[in-house]
Amino acid sequence: MPSTAILRAQIEAALADRIPSALTPAPRVIRPLASLGIEEIDTLLEGGLPIGAITELVGPESSGRTSLALSFIAQLTKAGKVCAWVDVSNALHPESAAASGIELSRLLWVRCGVQVTAPVRSQQSFALPDKYLIPPPIKKGLHGGGFGTHPRNEVKGLSSAVGDLLQTQTLAPRCAEPQHKEKLEKAVFEPCVKTLIPKQSARVSLSNKPLSRIDQALRVTDLLLQGGGFSAVVFDMGSIAPEHASRVPLATWFRYRAAAEQTQTSIVLLTQHSCAKSSVDLLLRFRPGIACRNETTVFSGISHSLELVRRRFAQTPTNVVPLRKPPQSATVANWHSRTTWAGGA
Repeated sequence: MPSTAILRAQIEAALADRIPSALTPAPRVIRPLASLGIEEIDTLLEGGLPIGAITELVGPESSGRTSLALSFIAQLTKAGKVCAWVDVSNALHPESAAASGIELSRLLWVRCGVQVTAPVRSQQSFALPDKYLIPPPIKKGLHGGGFGTHPRNEVKGLSSAVGDLLQTQTLAPRCAEPQHKEKLEKAVFEPCVKTLIPKQSARVSLSNKPLSRIDQALRVTDLLLQGGGFSAVVFDMGSIAPEHASRVPLATWFRYRAAAEQTQTSIVLLTQHSCAKSSVDLLLRFRPGIACRNETTVFSGISHSLELVRRRFAQTPTNVVPLRKPPQSATVANWHSRTTWAGGA
């Protein structure tokens, strides 16, 4: 008599077209993961960053936060997905993003705090053709029919015309006649041609107020999450001082977390100090990078190191309490990022 395992295999083979793995319980995955493209970190995180949650990358500048986020976006864009990068401090370099493997046609880059000034054109460009300056001819016709002017307008100036015709000079105007008032011409100030700066492209300036840029970034992220369609949204506050970044209300991050679960969007937050607190599902703390030099004067890359500080739902919940203490898993990962001239990515 065949064993239970053989019967299970036969039943699953017969139902494979309609019900794959009919008798095999699917592994319980609390939240799906997306690969980062870096083997050391994927091994530490057991697959990558969680989908539909907030991941916060905390660390100083030049510690590898942006490189990790670029690698994550590159994996998603290569799979044909659309992502967004909300750049609060206007620090993203498009050439570096393209070099890391990101398809720029599938990335929405939002630059916060950028003010675009319209180009100032020369005076000749505003000149109108002569046909627009010539008044249209007056249509004559019956009054009240919609073609002529009102009779009251035609009477104006009649007394002065008759007086000039008869050459009568009076010291004071009569009360019955309307007084003729001369219209004063308005002074027209023409701009100096020397002060005009003709430019073909618009001028771009960056606002120095971090709070206004953060507020603009929060509004944009709200619109992106409400609209949906983005697999990942990177909220880059890596160059913003912690005293400004920490002023974002915790209710905002909680709202982003709920929107990410609903739209299955991965939110990656880049900061110098932890801001989202309990709304974060995964918290990675980066250590300062160490420069690598193959020679004394050649910069070849940076050695990065990160620590897994917090991960929600790290293990499948169970009611079985082990008698022995389970082995501690690794919480630190190291990797290297090489420069282009050193032959690496």
